[in-house]
Amino acid sequence: MQPLQFSDPPLAPLAERMRPATLDRVIGQDDLIGSSGPLRSLIEREAYRALLFWGPPGTGKTTVGRIISDRAEAKFVHCSAALTGVKEVRSILEASQFRYKTEGKRDLLFLDEIHRFSKSQQDVLLSFLEEGSIIFIGATTENPSFVLNAALLSRCQLFCFAPLGEGAMRVMIDSALSDACGLSGAVTITDEAKNMLVALADGDGRRVLSILEMAASLAGNGILDGALIEHAVQRKGLRYDRAGDEHYNVISALHKSIRNSDPDAALYWLARMIEGGEDPRFIARRLIRIASEDIGLADPWAILQATAAWEAAAKVGAPECDLALAQATVYMACAEKSNALYLGMSAAKRDVDEMPTAEVPLHLRNAPTRMMKELGYGQGYQYAHDLPDQVARMDCLPEALRGRTYYHPKDAGVEAKIAERLKRWKSLRQ
Repeated sequence: MQPLQFSDPPLAPLAERMRPATLDRVIGQDDLIGSSGPLRSLIEREAYRALLFWGPPGTGKTTVGRIISDRAEAKFVHCSAALTGVKEVRSILEASQFRYKTEGKRDLLFLDEIHRFSKSQQDVLLSFLEEGSIIFIGATTENPSFVLNAALLSRCQLFCFAPLGEGAMRVMIDSALSDACGLSGAVTITDEAKNMLVALADGDGRRVLSILEMAASLAGNGILDGALIEHAVQRKGLRYDRAGDEHYNVISALHKSIRNSDPDAALYWLARMIEGGEDPRFIARRLIRIASEDIGLADPWAILQATAAWEAAAKVGAPECDLALAQATVYMACAEKSNALYLGMSAAKRDVDEMPTAEVPLHLRNAPTRMMKELGYGQGYQYAHDLPDQVARMDCLPEALRGRTYYHPKDAGVEAKIAERLKRWKSLRQ
């Protein structure tokens, strides 16, 4: 099979050729730069001085920075904290400062991966931001609250860029296939291949265009199918469609394997999702749900494992977070199980639906004013800590629900001890 030959092969990568030059052409960040988006409003008012863009790779941070530079007629200076030292950044800032003082023109410094600078190194920016001799945009894939110092955060406006949705990715693919700056209609793509591209790119616009370009260079017959996408990325496709039934089938299989205390099956379904390109944050969210729904207080440490996995997924991302997800998955599969919390909360919600305005007993009401005290608010309240057993003989449910029991702990793990404790407290209230 001969590679497809373009009549005038462009030198720039497809992702660069398709980079939008105006806000209206930016795909997938409508909440920020749509017609009523806060970042668009700021740009149109030319109210930018110091900005922070936080979001995953390939979501448009650099593109929007370039658009701001063009609108401001500012020289775009791009550098990465991963490759550029503090000394070099200071030199860039001083050169921009001189240009501002001598020519009255501001440069735009786009500092990518700003989290690579330590918090003390970030201080090099502060005096220049105060002076206003540059337009500054810092970009990071990490949570700014954890990686940037407070002084820098206080001087910048923060905007969060979301991973591109599947709809946006499909629009990007179609545009690249047809646009004169892209592939100019030289290739067509099957639905299967498009689905694979979307799944493999995982919300990263640069990645989807890179894979598309690689596959197009191999398409001797001008047709991109699933096999060609697999060949382009050297990866065998999995039957896992993040937008279809298989997405829900596999996450259901993971959930039920953990519930059934089967760590081997749980690991298999977890690996199936990870290798299929599932967002690790989606998996972590489900693990948090499982920790409370199917384990609960039988093993109260399960929720800590699940939230730690979420932290890893959110801060580190794929592929580094896969073992953190595996650790939480195996821990929960091997933990004692109880759905008592789930059943209790469901029962309480049903009563709230039936009696949404049941009155708070007077003795439980706060009484910050004399009038409330005169109305009986707080009268008869007993402070449990002052009692020998720290349990008061006092009803805490609305009158219409007195005697109702929602939480029935099971004889499993920690809940077995909780059941004994509740039994003793019940006898003290009688």
